[in-house]
Amino acid sequence: MSLQPVPEGPLRQGYTTGACATACTKAALLSLITQEPVHDIEITLPLGEKVRFRISDCSFNHKRATCTTVKDAGDDPDVTNGATIGCTVSFNDTLDVKFLRGEGVGIVTLPGLAIAVGEPAINPVPRKMMTDAVHFLTHRYSLNKGVNIEVFVVDGVSIAKKTLNSRIGILEGISILGTTGIVRPFSSSAYIASITQGIDVALANDCREIVINSGGRSENLLRKRFPHLPEFAFIQYGNWIGETLAKIRTVPLQKVTMGIMLGKAAKLAQGELDTHSGKSTWDKQFIYSLARDCGYSKEQCEPILELNMARRLTELFPFSEQEPFYRELAARCYAVCAPLVPEVRLQLLLIDANDTILTF
Repeated sequence: MSLQPVPEGPLRQGYTTGACATACTKAALLSLITQEPVHDIEITLPLGEKVRFRISDCSFNHKRATCTTVKDAGDDPDVTNGATIGCTVSFNDTLDVKFLRGEGVGIVTLPGLAIAVGEPAINPVPRKMMTDAVHFLTHRYSLNKGVNIEVFVVDGVSIAKKTLNSRIGILEGISILGTTGIVRPFSSSAYIASITQGIDVALANDCREIVINSGGRSENLLRKRFPHLPEFAFIQYGNWIGETLAKIRTVPLQKVTMGIMLGKAAKLAQGELDTHSGKSTWDKQFIYSLARDCGYSKEQCEPILELNMARRLTELFPFSEQEPFYRELAARCYAVCAPLVPEVRLQLLLIDANDTILTF
């Protein structure tokens, strides 16, 4: 999952897929009840804030109504930004709110998530938000009816290919997410949630060994090295090493192998647990001192200070397990991570730009 540079100036917040689905649910139900089009709708977010959504399309008859809105994620680099989220509602005689899976919404196929296997991938908080919106209107109009809510996402199947959903057993579409209804710019809450969910899925499927890695490229290499592990045992931490280790500390995993690219390792070795380029940079002076501590001469180490990227360190020190520089770099990374997961057997693999893997 690629990351975008942090823009300058104030960052604009957006709204989650769950908030969008709630707006569509409320608008569609109001349209069904009144038999009139709805062009905008106000909803209440979980923390009490009231926000108004523009409804991009509204259609209805006496049996059902459908409304859509376009998701605005603000300045957060969200793959669902600009997606069309929609809901079709109809009445039922059970007095219950029932959630149905529409086109582009995923289905849960593995245990370990907050939603049961076979259910639409609509998380608990969005379900509650939609249920509350339904109850508000049925009470307001004195309706003694239940409501079916079919959530759909236009091109959701294609969007899902840009997420980690399939890794945690959510297939054929995206998840309807959100705990506050708000997307905080560059909070990366969805990515961090996927890390947590991925670990939960691995545990629920009796997996006590996982391999954490920075992304698709490193994972492809590591999966060849660990062919005995199922796909859900590989967790991408992106830049959120600290959040990943914090989750690992709370669960009964036995072994964790951490694959890390050289550039991220240069940051991690100095104690940076968030390796996003907008949050941390590699400290050339730190790496210079590290190399000097390994016994390299001043002449060998001075070119470090001229490098523009840490991955170019392989131009100065041969990338091998016998090279003191990389042994020390890996040891520093281990020293940062190991205390955060004291009950886990931790192994570190260092990866360079040529896809060579060193084991420490």
